[in-house]
This record gives sequence, C-alpha cells and structure tokens, in this order.
Amino acid sequence: MDEQALLGLNPNADARYRQRAMAYFEQLKESQDAWEVCAEALAKGIYSDDHVKFFCFQVLEHQIKFSLSAVQQQLIRETLMKWLQFQLMNTQPEKAFIRNKAAQVFALTFVMEYLTLWPKFFFDILSLVGLNPHGVDIYLRTLMAIDAEVVDRDILHTPEETRRNTLIKDSMREQCIPSLVESWFQILQTYQQSHPELTCQCLEVVGAYVSWIDLNLIANDRFVNLLLSQMSMEELREEACDCLFEIVNKGMDPVDKTKLVESLCQVLQSAGFFNVEQEEDVDFLAKFSRLVNGMGQSLVLSWTKLAKTGNVKDAAETLQAVEAKVPLLLQLLVHEDDDISANIVGFCYEYLHVLKQLPQLTDQQKANIEAIMLAVMKKLTYDDEYNFENEGEDEAMFVEYRKQLKMLLDRLAQVSPELLLEAVRRVFTNTMQNWQTAPFMEVEVAIRLLYMLGEALPAAHGAHFSGDTAKTSALQDMMRTVSHMTPRFFFKIIYNI
Repeated sequence: MDEQALLGLNPNADARYRQRAMAYFEQLKESQDAWEVCAEALAKGIYSDDHVKFFCFQVLEHQIKFSLSAVQQQLIRETLMKWLQFQLMNTQPEKAFIRNKAAQVFALTFVMEYLTLWPKFFFDILSLVGLNPHGVDIYLRTLMAIDAEVVDRDILHTPEETRRNTLIKDSMREQCIPSLVESWFQILQTYQQSHPELTCQCLEVVGAYVSWIDLNLIANDRFVNLLLSQMSMEELREEACDCLFEIVNKGMDPVDKTKLVESLCQVLQSAGFFNVEQEEDVDFLAKFSRLVNGMGQSLVLSWTKLAKTGNVKDAAETLQAVEAKVPLLLQLLVHEDDDISANIVGFCYEYLHVLKQLPQLTDQQKANIEAIMLAVMKKLTYDDEYNFENEGEDEAMFVEYRKQLKMLLDRLAQVSPELLLEAVRRVFTNTMQNWQTAPFMEVEVAIRLLYMLGEALPAAHGAHFSGDTAKTSALQDMMRTVSHMTPRFFFKIIYNI
C-alpha cells in the first residue's frame, strides 16, 4: 500500500496529504484487484493505525456493493472471518468506530450473500466466537447493522430491496432465529454481572428483533424472568425496560396481550417497581414510565378490539386491568420530573377515550377523572427555575410538554365537562382570592386554566355565555374576577399565555 498516501488518513494531516489519501482511496475503488491489498491487511493485522484499518474496511465496503466474481466473494468471506478470529485473540478490543464499520461490512456481506452463497452466516460466526467477549461484541453489532439494513422502517428501500429483505426475514425465521434467540439468552445470562455493556447491547438486539420474530421464543417464563431480574440491576435496568417495552408493543391476539401485560405487571408490582415515590433514579423512571405507557396503551387497544367483536367477558376483564393501572398512571403523571410525566400522557389520553365511550361512569371512574384533572392542573404550573427572560432548550421543552397537557384537558372536557368546570372553578377561586400576594406562577396557571377551559368546553353556537346556566354562571364569575386585576399584571400573564 502507498504508505505516503496513508499518512493523509490522520485527522491532523495537512491538506496535501489528505488529498493524496482521497485520490488513493478512489484508485483502490476503481481497481479490479487492488482492494485485495486491503483485505490482506485486515486478515493479517498488518497495520496498527486505527485510521488505516477503518480505511481498509471502507474499501471493502465499496467493493461488496458492486459485482464480484465467485473467487472475490470467497476472499471477502475469508477476510472477514480471519479478521474476526484475530479479534478473539486480542487482549484489547478495537476502537468502537472500527468495530461499527466492521459490523456494517459484515451486515452488507450478509445481505448480499445470505440467500445464495452464505446461508450458514450466523452459524459460522457463532461457532467461531462462542462466548468470547470480543467476538460477542462484533456479533451483536453485526445483528444491529443487519437490522438497519433489512428491518429498519425509517430507511427507504426500492421494491426490489423490499422483496429481498422479506425473503431474508422469512429464511431467517425458518433456519436460524431459534439459534439466535438461544445465543441471546446465553449472552444475557453469562455476562449480566461481568460485562454489563455486552448485556445491554444484547438487550437492544432482542428489542429490535422481537417485532418480527415468533414472540413465543421471547415471551416465555425462562426469558421474561431473566429480563425481569435484570430490571433490578442498576447497570442493566434501563435497557431491560426498553426491551420489555418492545415485547409489550408486539402485535398479538388481544386476549393473549392482556395476559402477557398482566403477568408482567404482577411481577413488577411484587418486586416493588410500582412504588414510584421510593425511586430516586429519574433516568430509570423515565424508561419505566414509557414501559407503563406501552402496557397501558396495549391494554386499551385490546379492550377496543374485544369490545368491537362483542366479546363482553374478555372486554370487561381487560377494562378491569386498565383500571388497575390508573393509580400507577397518576403517580407517574404527577411526578415532578416532566420527562417522566410526559412519557405516560399517551396512556392517560387513551384511558380517557375509553371512559368517553362508556354509557355510564362509576364513582371510581369519576374519582379517576378528577385525579387526572388535578394532576394536569398541577403540572401546568411553571417551576421556579423557568427563565422568562432568556428562554432556552429547557423552557422550549416545557412549552411542548404543556401542549400535551392541553390535549389531556381537551379530552377531559369531552369526557366530563361538568367535573372539569367545577375543578377549574375551585382551583381558580382558591388562587384568585389573594391574587395580589399569591406567587406569579399560581396566578398564571389559574388564568391559563380559565383560558383553556373556554377553548375546551363546547360553546352553544359559538357563545360561551348562553345555554347551560351553571356553566355560564361559573365562567362569568371567573371572568369578573379577572377584570378586577390591575392591567399591568393581567397583560403580563396574557403575554405568557
């Protein structure tokens, strides 16, 4: 290889060397066989410079995307496996950016050759790496790179690529998915104490693949119990939460989904995870709130399907399961951390939509509605750290969060306008009795609630002050109170609204 050109790969190299390196890269790409020098360098570990290694993988990546002879394809496979074997013997792993690039090249080779030349791709890799930590790392990175190439819905594919990807997934389901799942279990079990970073990688892989593989391979006592146990391990529990979220989001029969969610909830509750106020790790609680949101929305979807098909018994049991999650929902919704609260808004909104469809509300359901109202009103309040003079990213996030709360308030108005009117009136009256001495944040949210109430409550032909006497009287009383405020204070609040 051109050693002088390789000097230009260093980020600190001057422009002349960088230009020479780029020209050399183009030369290797255009050559029919010059790339084989890069393959040999990787297979034999000739270079220690990280940028040269990365460069060699880039050259291979380019070649794989274009037509290769059978001999060249065989050379690519041998190069990758030799490089992987070399990693097993290294005392130190390669830099992360090199491992990621290697995984991309492995994945690209897999996509091009799995259906034809390399059907034993995974078996060859698994038999080579076993449970070697460095090898397992490359294996897991390769799986995520394959997910990006074959499954990721955010990436646009041509019709031909889509057909190919479907065939790949079908073939994987038939030939190797059970073996892959078993390897994941062994990795999760083996490395949960000694290599938490590998365990987290594996949890990410499980979460990515569960959307299209047979759920029974994952949603069984052996696997789920392992995941639940990792919810109690500080270094693993956030990834375990995300993994369980993906399992819960998997499409399945509504009755089976209810059973799955309920079994998870029973274990989580018995392990103390529902005692939100005792948990101090807000990052974990944000993940846990997202998981609860997923479980709640899954139950609501199951109830909707069962109700539509007239399955009264199972629909009633599922609704009961939904109702049982409301106390936990409220704990998370009212949490002082807005990220934790925001992650549960979806379930809250869907629950209110369920109540809107019921012919009659029970006393408990009315109490739940009122509790949600009070939580929303509390969370609408600016906190002491809000910077009105110089609004930054945190302030912008709170404004977006308030929009979510506004959606809940609108839904509450549809479910029970009378309860909402009374709740807002009570908060408004208590705050505005002493508005001159009350904290600005409390007065602002009281007036904001009145403003939101006017938008949320249905008006009779566009007139809020006609029609229902109780409603018009309450609105008039509150507007009268606002009219007595000093103009300067009033306009300060209106400006913020």
